[in-house]
This record gives sequence, structure tokens and C-alpha cells, in this order.
Amino acid sequence: MTAENEREIYHKLEAMKEIRNKTITLERLKRSILNEVRSGDQEGRCLAQYKREMELLQQEKMSHVEELRQIHADINAMETVIKQTEESMTRKLSNASRLHEDYRPLKTEVDLLRRQCLGLDRLPDLHEEEGSPITPDRFPALPAGAGASVGPGGGAGAGAAGRALGSFLPPAAPRKPPPPPPAFRSALDQDFITVSLRQQPPPMKSCLSCHQQIHRNAPICPLCKAKSRSRNPKKPKKK
Repeated sequence: MTAENEREIYHKLEAMKEIRNKTITLERLKRSILNEVRSGDQEGRCLAQYKREMELLQQEKMSHVEELRQIHADINAMETVIKQTEESMTRKLSNASRLHEDYRPLKTEVDLLRRQCLGLDRLPDLHEEEGSPITPDRFPALPAGAGASVGPGGGAGAGAAGRALGSFLPPAAPRKPPPPPPAFRSALDQDFITVSLRQQPPPMKSCLSCHQQIHRNAPICPLCKAKSRSRNPKKPKKK
């Protein structure tokens, strides 16, 4: 074998060795590439699932945002309704209290006239009415004597009651100071007595049944309840 043949064989062996080493490296790289591709594809499928889950979460978030927006809108609307209802309640209760201030002295006057003129019991109070929503402490009580005094020109309550009662009571005996009122008598009754004594005696006539003095124009005797008849009835005009 010549030297030239030996060198050719040696180069071939070196080439085979290099090819083997590079082939091993190539196989190693190929396996790495396949593994990475497989892992990448798996991550891609997971990524698609994650994105889908994210979309669902975003949709759920938006639904909750809409619910919260609606809840806030309902809260604002309810606050407006509550405020309007409170204002309406305050206004109505204030009107009721103002009307009660007019009702109280008028009822006192009516009760006084019923008792003194007709001997009737007082009318029931508002809280005593059947089915009434008013409780005894609904309206604050007035101080003693409030609304019963008689000022210039006459006042509501006792003053008006005294003037009305003077038209039906018989003339008083010779005037003398009234006896001291009982301890339980209210300031309204005291004012009524004072005003009644100050009244001028009205024109009177005798009742044909009990012969007591009554007002000339009284249709019914307040004492015996008999109908009043004139002693000189008008004769019907001749046609």
C-alpha cells in the first residue's frame, strides 16, 4: 500500500469520526427541537384556555359592574323617595298640628255650650273616636288658661261661649260677686263666669209651661224644653 493510499484512508477515517460526532449532535438537537415544539404547542393550547377564561372573567366583571351601577341607581332613587316622603310626612303632620290649634278652642267652646245650655256631655276627643289613628299624646297640651282669655273685641272659646249663652239664660239675680270657684274649675270656666256677668240682660218673656223667664226669641224653653208660643200670635191675613 502506497503512502498516498494510506493518507486517503486516514482522511476517510477522520471524516467518518467527524460525521459520527456531528450526527450525534444533530440527533440531540433534533430531539430538543421536537421536545420544545411539543411543549410550545401544549403551552399554546393552555394559553388559548387561559384567554378564554379571561374573556369569561371580563364578561362576569362587566355583568357585576352593570349590577353595581343598577344598585347605585336604585339607591339614589330610594334616597330621593325617602327624602320626598319625609318632607311630605313633616308637612302633613305640621298641617295637622296647625289645624288642631284651631280645633282645640272650638271644641272647648262647643263642649261648654253643650254643658251649660243643654246639659249634654262633652264631645269625644280625637283619640277617643272609634278607629281614630290619633293617640292621646299626638298633640302637645296647651298651658293652663291658654286660648281661654278674652282680649279686646272678644276672644274665641269662653268669650264667644259667654255671649252665646247670655241669649238663652234667664236674667241673673241682683248682681253680687260670684262665689269662689272650686279648686278643680279651669281658667276657662272662670273667664266664662266673668263674661256672663258682664252681659246686659236680653229682652225676656215668660214660658207658658214653666213660667220662667226665657229669651224673647227662644223657640224652645231651655229649662222645660217646651216649645215657646207667643201670647199674641199673628192672625192670618184674610185673602
